[in-house]
Amino acid sequence: MSKYLKLKSLFAAQADEERAAAMAAYQKNQFEFYGIPAPQRRKIYADFLKAEKKIKAIDWEFLDACYADPHREFQYLAYDYLLRMQDYLVYEDVVKIKDYVLTKSWWDTIDFLTKLLGSLGTRDERIKPLMLAWSKNDNIWIRRTAIEHQLGLNGQTDTDLLAEIIVNCLGSDEFFINKAIGWALRDYARTNPDWVRNFLQQHEGRMAKLSVREASKHL
Repeated sequence: MSKYLKLKSLFAAQADEERAAAMAAYQKNQFEFYGIPAPQRRKIYADFLKAEKKIKAIDWEFLDACYADPHREFQYLAYDYLLRMQDYLVYEDVVKIKDYVLTKSWWDTIDFLTKLLGSLGTRDERIKPLMLAWSKNDNIWIRRTAIEHQLGLNGQTDTDLLAEIIVNCLGSDEFFINKAIGWALRDYARTNPDWVRNFLQQHEGRMAKLSVREASKHL
C-alpha cells in the first residue's frame, strides 16, 4: 500500500461527519473535510513524518497526491511534511510550491506555504527578486504569499524588501491583500515598532484602513 493510501485509510477511520460539516462551513464550503482536529490529525501522521525525515529527500509524488485529494486535511499534511523537510528545500523546488499556492487556493494553506519561502529566503538570495516579482503578479494568492513570506523572521527580516513588496501591493481593494499587509507589519512591529511607525507615517494615505488597523495593533 502506498504512503498516501495508508494515510487515507487512517484519516477515514477517524472521520467525524458532524465536525467535518462545521469545518467545511468555516471554509465557506469550498473543500471536503474528514472532520479531524489539528492535534488529532498531527498525531495520526507523527510517526510517518519522523520516518520521512530520516530519508532526507522530499517525495513530491506523495505531496502531489495529497494536493489532489479532495479532503483539506491532506493539504494540511502536505504543509506539515514540507515544514519537517524544509532543510532539504532548494530554490528549484519553488516551482512546486508555486503550484501548491495556485492549487485549491485559500488563506489557510497560503499562510502555511509562505513560511517555507521565508525559510528558504534566509539561505538563498534568489528568493528576494522572485518575491518582488510575485508582489506584482495578477493572482491575489501569489501576491499574498510575497507579502507574508517573511512572517516570523523577526531580526532576520529584510526591511527594504518588506517595504518594497508592500508598496507594490498598495491600492488594492482585495480583502486578503490588505489583511496580509497589516499582518506583515503587525508581525514585524514586535521586533521593530519604530520602523513600522515610520512606514505607516510615510504610506498611511495610500493604505487601506484594514491594513492600518491591523498594523497598529501592537504599537
